[in-house]
Amino acid sequence: MKKLLRKLLYIRPFLRKKWYLSWNPVYFRIMGVEFGPGLRVHNKVYLESKGRITIGKEFHFTSGDSINPICRNIRGGLYAMTESAHIEIGDRVGISSACLWSKERITIGNDVNIGGDCLIMDNDAHPIDYLQRRKSYSEEVGQEAYSKTIGTAPIRIDDDVWIGARCLILKGVHIGARSVIAAGSVVTRDIPSDVVAGGNPCRVIKTLKEEGR
Repeated sequence: MKKLLRKLLYIRPFLRKKWYLSWNPVYFRIMGVEFGPGLRVHNKVYLESKGRITIGKEFHFTSGDSINPICRNIRGGLYAMTESAHIEIGDRVGISSACLWSKERITIGNDVNIGGDCLIMDNDAHPIDYLQRRKSYSEEVGQEAYSKTIGTAPIRIDDDVWIGARCLILKGVHIGARSVIAAGSVVTRDIPSDVVAGGNPCRVIKTLKEEGR
């Protein structure tokens, strides 16, 4: 009886999962996202594509609904917030409930894994000058001029990088190929290839030696 009840209770999330796997490719196309074959996006995703979002083949994105226990019901998002913004994602990339927020450019290579609830943003969100953060300033100069006061710099994440859960990757960062970023790290500067790095601010912990080569 308990097994039957559990199966009946599972019908609704099962159908929701099937629905979003079918609907999200259509939704992405409507929103102007370019993507290759094998797109699998679980559950609802926040999507803003004023600029350009390009995704390679076999992209896997889980979003909320406790699909990934680390994320619980945190919903992921892809935000290209300006006409000049570009989010470029390579082949076979896996992302769990992360938020990618671009005003200039975020580039992610092939075979990259991005853990639960990460935030990758190529901009400061607000001006550093407190006077420019005031509402009166944006009203005075207009939205376009206000936007130019917000610091931005492109982010690049190379092939085979693994970023642990709840990392924050800030503007201007380049993470080299095959490196591992420990969970909870705040990455404010470049990380070389083939290392384990972690902390706040993120620093190299050790070098990864290639075995058998």
